[in-house]
Amino acid sequence: MSRKNIHITHRADGSWAVVGEGDSRASSVHKTQGAAIEAGRPIAMNNQAELVIHDRNNRIRDKDS
Repeated sequence: MSRKNIHITHRADGSWAVVGEGDSRASSVHKTQGAAIEAGRPIAMNNQAELVIHDRNNRIRDKDS
C-alpha cells in the first residue's frame, strides 16, 4: 500500500484541493478548507499516510497523522 502524504492546498481561484503527494491532479476540489480537510482525512487514513494542511500562502500550517 502506498504511504504518500495527502496535502490540503490553496489554489489561485480561492478553492482548496486535496492532492496526493507527487500527483499531478487533485483528488477533489472544495470551496472551503474545512470541506477539503473532511474529504482528505479518510483518504490519508486509508493510505496510512499523514494529512498535511497548508495555509493560504501554501506554507505548512499543520500535520495530522
